Amino acid sequence: MPSFDIVSKVDLQSLDNAINNAVKEVATRYDFRDSKTSIDLDKKNYVISVVTENDMRLDAIGDVLISRIMKQKIDASCLDFGKEHYSSGNMVKKDIRVKQGIEKEIGKKIVKVIKDSRLKVNASIMDDQIRVDGKKLDDLQAAISIVRQGDFEIPLQFVNMK
Repeated sequence: MPSFDIVSKVDLQSLDNAINNAVKEVATRYDFRDSKTSIDLDKKNYVISVVTENDMRLDAIGDVLISRIMKQKIDASCLDFGKEHYSSGNMVKKDIRVKQGIEKEIGKKIVKVIKDSRLKVNASIMDDQIRVDGKKLDDLQAAISIVRQGDFEIPLQFVNMK
Protein backbone atom coordinates (compact mmCIF):
# COMPACT_ATOMS: atom_id res chain seq x y z
CA MET A 1 0.00 0.00 0.00
CA PRO A 2 1.58 3.36 -1.03
CA SER A 3 2.29 5.86 1.72
CA PHE A 4 4.24 8.99 2.62
CA ASP A 5 5.19 10.89 5.76
CA ILE A 6 4.60 14.53 6.60
CA VAL A 7 7.42 15.90 8.74
CA SER A 8 8.79 19.25 9.85
CA LYS A 9 12.56 19.06 10.09
CA VAL A 10 15.43 21.46 9.54
CA ASP A 11 18.71 20.27 8.05
CA LEU A 12 21.31 20.86 10.77
CA GLN A 13 24.19 21.43 8.35
CA SER A 14 22.28 24.06 6.35
CA LEU A 15 21.25 25.78 9.58
CA ASP A 16 24.86 25.75 10.80
CA ASN A 17 26.01 27.25 7.48
CA ALA A 18 23.38 29.99 7.75
CA ILE A 19 24.45 30.84 11.31
CA ASN A 20 28.13 30.95 10.30
CA ASN A 21 27.31 33.27 7.39
CA ALA A 22 25.28 35.51 9.72
CA VAL A 23 28.22 35.67 12.16
CA LYS A 24 30.54 36.73 9.33
CA GLU A 25 28.11 39.38 8.12
CA VAL A 26 27.62 40.83 11.60
CA ALA A 27 31.41 40.92 12.12
CA THR A 28 31.90 42.98 8.94
CA ARG A 29 28.97 45.39 9.24
CA TYR A 30 29.74 48.97 10.13
CA ASP A 31 26.87 49.36 12.62
CA PHE A 32 28.24 46.42 14.64
CA ARG A 33 31.81 47.75 14.79
CA ASP A 34 33.32 47.53 18.29
CA SER A 35 30.27 45.70 19.65
CA LYS A 36 30.31 42.62 21.83
CA THR A 37 27.88 40.58 19.78
CA SER A 38 27.81 36.80 19.67
CA ILE A 39 25.58 34.33 17.84
CA ASP A 40 25.78 30.66 18.86
CA LEU A 41 23.91 27.55 17.76
CA ASP A 42 23.22 24.78 20.26
CA LYS A 43 23.11 21.81 17.87
CA LYS A 44 21.71 19.44 20.46
CA ASN A 45 18.66 21.51 21.47
CA TYR A 46 18.25 23.52 18.23
CA VAL A 47 18.49 26.89 19.99
CA ILE A 48 20.21 29.99 18.60
CA SER A 49 21.58 32.24 21.36
CA VAL A 50 22.12 35.90 20.51
CA VAL A 51 23.91 38.27 22.89
CA THR A 52 24.34 41.95 22.02
CA GLU A 53 24.24 45.40 23.56
CA ASN A 54 20.79 46.83 22.77
CA ASP A 55 17.39 46.04 21.26
CA MET A 56 18.13 47.79 17.97
CA ARG A 57 21.08 45.50 17.29
CA LEU A 58 19.02 42.51 18.40
CA ASP A 59 16.39 43.32 15.77
CA ALA A 60 19.10 43.80 13.10
CA ILE A 61 20.59 40.39 13.97
CA GLY A 62 17.13 38.85 13.63
CA ASP A 63 16.84 40.29 10.12
CA VAL A 64 20.30 39.01 9.19
CA LEU A 65 19.45 35.53 10.51
CA ILE A 66 16.22 35.40 8.51
CA SER A 67 17.94 36.50 5.29
CA ARG A 68 20.77 33.98 5.71
CA ILE A 69 18.38 31.15 6.55
CA MET A 70 16.28 31.95 3.48
CA LYS A 71 19.41 31.86 1.29
CA GLN A 72 20.11 28.33 2.57
CA LYS A 73 16.60 27.33 1.39
CA ILE A 74 15.25 26.89 4.91
CA ASP A 75 11.77 28.22 5.63
CA ALA A 76 12.02 31.15 8.07
CA SER A 77 8.80 30.11 9.80
CA CYS A 78 10.81 27.40 11.57
CA LEU A 79 12.29 30.10 13.84
CA ASP A 80 10.42 30.88 17.06
CA PHE A 81 11.68 34.28 18.15
CA GLY A 82 9.40 34.46 21.16
CA LYS A 83 8.85 37.75 22.96
CA GLU A 84 11.11 37.46 25.95
CA HIS A 85 14.68 38.58 26.03
CA TYR A 86 16.88 38.77 29.06
CA SER A 87 18.99 41.70 30.05
CA SER A 88 22.09 41.01 32.08
CA GLY A 89 23.89 44.20 32.93
CA ASN A 90 24.40 46.19 29.75
CA MET A 91 23.92 43.15 27.47
CA VAL A 92 20.69 41.79 25.96
CA LYS A 93 20.28 38.04 25.41
CA LYS A 94 17.67 36.25 23.33
CA ASP A 95 17.19 32.54 22.67
CA ILE A 96 15.63 31.71 19.30
CA ARG A 97 14.17 28.22 19.16
CA VAL A 98 14.21 26.25 15.90
CA LYS A 99 10.97 24.30 15.54
CA GLN A 100 11.47 20.58 14.95
CA GLY A 101 8.69 18.04 14.50
CA ILE A 102 4.94 18.46 14.29
CA GLU A 103 3.20 19.34 17.54
CA LYS A 104 0.06 17.40 18.53
CA GLU A 105 -2.38 20.29 17.93
CA ILE A 106 -1.00 21.04 14.48
CA GLY A 107 -0.93 17.32 13.69
CA LYS A 108 -4.61 17.05 14.58
CA LYS A 109 -5.40 19.99 12.29
CA ILE A 110 -3.53 18.37 9.40
CA VAL A 111 -5.29 15.02 9.93
CA LYS A 112 -8.65 16.82 10.09
CA VAL A 113 -7.97 18.67 6.82
CA ILE A 114 -7.04 15.38 5.11
CA LYS A 115 -10.12 13.57 6.45
CA ASP A 116 -12.44 16.48 5.53
CA SER A 117 -11.20 16.29 1.93
CA ARG A 118 -12.97 12.91 1.61
CA LEU A 119 -10.06 11.32 -0.20
CA LYS A 120 -9.63 7.59 0.18
CA VAL A 121 -6.53 7.88 2.37
CA ASN A 122 -5.78 7.21 6.02
CA ALA A 123 -3.81 9.75 8.06
CA SER A 124 -2.36 8.85 11.44
CA ILE A 125 -0.11 10.70 13.88
CA MET A 126 3.13 8.90 14.73
CA ASP A 127 5.18 10.81 17.35
CA ASP A 128 6.27 14.00 15.58
CA GLN A 129 5.23 13.02 12.05
CA ILE A 130 2.09 12.05 10.16
CA ARG A 131 1.82 8.93 8.01
CA VAL A 132 -0.65 9.03 5.12
CA ASP A 133 -1.44 5.86 3.20
CA GLY A 134 -3.91 4.96 0.50
CA LYS A 135 -4.47 2.58 -2.39
CA LYS A 136 -3.81 5.03 -5.24
CA LEU A 137 -0.86 7.33 -5.80
CA ASP A 138 -3.21 9.92 -7.26
CA ASP A 139 -5.07 10.14 -3.94
CA LEU A 140 -1.78 10.59 -2.08
CA GLN A 141 -0.72 13.37 -4.45
CA ALA A 142 -4.10 15.06 -3.97
CA ALA A 143 -3.59 14.85 -0.19
CA ILE A 144 -0.15 16.50 -0.57
CA SER A 145 -1.65 19.36 -2.58
CA ILE A 146 -4.43 19.86 -0.02
CA VAL A 147 -1.94 19.99 2.86
CA ARG A 148 0.27 22.43 0.92
CA GLN A 149 -2.68 24.79 0.51
CA GLY A 150 -3.31 24.88 4.25
CA ASP A 151 -1.62 27.36 6.59
CA PHE A 152 -0.20 25.42 9.54
CA GLU A 153 2.47 27.95 10.70
CA ILE A 154 5.31 25.45 10.31
CA PRO A 155 7.27 24.31 7.27
CA LEU A 156 6.20 20.86 6.11
CA GLN A 157 8.14 18.31 4.07
CA PHE A 158 6.73 15.22 2.38
CA VAL A 159 9.15 12.30 2.59
CA ASN A 160 9.31 8.50 2.21
CA MET A 161 6.92 8.22 -0.71
CA LYS A 162 6.65 4.46 -1.25
